Amino acid sequence: MRTTLLLLLSLSLLSTAQAQTSFTDLDDFLESNKEKLGKDFNVMLWKKDDTVVYRKQTNPQFRSNVQAPIAASSQWLTAALVMMFVDEGKVSLDDPVVNYVPEFGKYFKNYITLRHCLSHTTGIEAEALKLSKLFDKSKFENLEKEVNSFAAKNIAANPGKEFYYSNIGLSIAGRVLEVVGKRRFDQLMTQKLFRSLAMRRSTFSNLMGGPINPSIGGKSSADDYMNFLVMLLNKGKFRGQQVLSEESVAELIKIQTGDLLMKYLPDAGKGMGYASGAWVLEEDGNGNATSLISPSLFGFWSVVDFKRGYAFLLLPKEMVENDPISLHKEIIEIINPHFE
Repeated sequence: MRTTLLLLLSLSLLSTAQAQTSFTDLDDFLESNKEKLGKDFNVMLWKKDDTVVYRKQTNPQFRSNVQAPIAASSQWLTAALVMMFVDEGKVSLDDPVVNYVPEFGKYFKNYITLRHCLSHTTGIEAEALKLSKLFDKSKFENLEKEVNSFAAKNIAANPGKEFYYSNIGLSIAGRVLEVVGKRRFDQLMTQKLFRSLAMRRSTFSNLMGGPINPSIGGKSSADDYMNFLVMLLNKGKFRGQQVLSEESVAELIKIQTGDLLMKYLPDAGKGMGYASGAWVLEEDGNGNATSLISPSLFGFWSVVDFKRGYAFLLLPKEMVENDPISLHKEIIEIINPHFE
């Protein structure tokens, strides 16, 4: 019995070593750029056949099940939660927001849809979503009052005509879900998406007080967020259960910006189009993303590459003040040949 256990352990260690050895180029790059990438971080790389092919943990105290801020990567989760409501027939992406938040009708904003909200194309005048504003204390006590204030803002462009990266659209979408689901946004996220994906260490909260922010208010762990990425990679299925329909996943990969004027976008998104909650790294030429990326202002990066069949993330323990965008893109360039 003891001999058998030792043999199994040896085979397990050999398998892990072989997996790591096949990604020595990735390991060397991460090690040599550790300080710039956040020093303490978790990396996971997952193949479509539900196999972890690479892991890296730079601090034993920051394990893959430890929670950390994910900032703008929260938007992908919010978009997926909206699609769960679409699957249930409770909303449609082309529903006018005014159907759920009548305040928009008072200010003649009847043509803004949920689709516009998920793609930063509402046309509502906004401030740029920047790192310096993440810790500002809100003057609103809940999402309802904040979104009602958005209704009163000026229109800078017709809906669907310009892309302007801000927290407005995703917050409106979050409020619509509150109205339909009759619960707070963070409660809906936990009860529907997080529980379905066994994301037990993921939350939405606002330590500064005020409304939950569906754009940047999320926290998660490497293990949890990888569950989400794997679900997308597997066309909505997770551990044998269909969490999102294949149609909803197909909707999430549609490019929403196309030839739109990109009025404002962060450095991490420059040169890319936008789908719903995520940036388009590669596309098929028919209006669909084949690789989606969700970078955050905290230095967290995640990728789902449908063409090559992998999901990747790098989650730092603490905020990276100068997000090393070029290094993250180099990481993806290192990974891609392993799946081609």
